[in-house]
Amino acid sequence: MAKQHGKKSASVNQARRYARERALQALYQWELAGTEVSVVRAEIIDRQEMSLVDEDYFISLFDAVAKDPDAIDEHLSHALDRPIDELDPIERCILRISTCEFLHHLEIPARVVINEAIEITKRFGADQGHKYVNGVLDKLAMALRPAEMKKSG
Repeated sequence: MAKQHGKKSASVNQARRYARERALQALYQWELAGTEVSVVRAEIIDRQEMSLVDEDYFISLFDAVAKDPDAIDEHLSHALDRPIDELDPIERCILRISTCEFLHHLEIPARVVINEAIEITKRFGADQGHKYVNGVLDKLAMALRPAEMKKSG
């Protein structure tokens, strides 16, 4: 069950979208500032509006990526056309979150992971960044979840 603060409520899908957005913000902050994972997580939880966020999902995504980005990048790098450090920082964070979801959240359909990444990239990323994210994630989904992608393709 989604752990949410305050009196507002959101659907599970909305709460997870907000969790992904907060994970993006936290990863971006962590990457640029080089601050400890626990400090960044606490700052986001304490200083951001979290009433509609699935906080457990946020923590799951952020911790999985921030605590071992190399493990995530190992999977992700096979779908990229350039070294991961050359990606736009927002797109890199979004791709890492999506890779984490492909690997650790099998309850979420691959197409949902891809669509959420596209929508979040449209909101926070570069002008046409969502097209790149879409292409990378389609390729990655075929590698990580081939049976699921063949059924939905």
